[in-house]
Amino acid sequence: QVHLSESGGGSVQAGGSLRLSCGSSVSISEFSLYVAGWYRRAPGKERELVATITSGGSTTYTDSVKGRFTISRDHGKNSVYLQMNSLKPEDTAIYYCNLLRVDRSANYWGQGTRVTVSS
Repeated sequence: QVHLSESGGGSVQAGGSLRLSCGSSVSISEFSLYVAGWYRRAPGKERELVATITSGGSTTYTDSVKGRFTISRDHGKNSVYLQMNSLKPEDTAIYYCNLLRVDRSANYWGQGTRVTVSS
């Protein structure tokens, strides 16, 4: 069973920055077999995909975070990161790390880290 552990959440004022980290127990050799992603669930809303990154470094972002958030991954550390700049109150949510195996045979989630942005 793969374990994901997020960190870096917290409370900031609008315009501030946070960097979320997600460490995984996936082996170094297998980490490249996963697409990594960050999702979030805002209060009263459904979970939404924020960003993804393939092992080759291709990224996707939901429109509301483009130009403000950057997803990255470190294969040597089996980790995924989300740099969040120019934070807005509407970014307030619990953020979840996800690893989806490219053949969709495995899908893992972290426990979530809370981000609160005040105006």
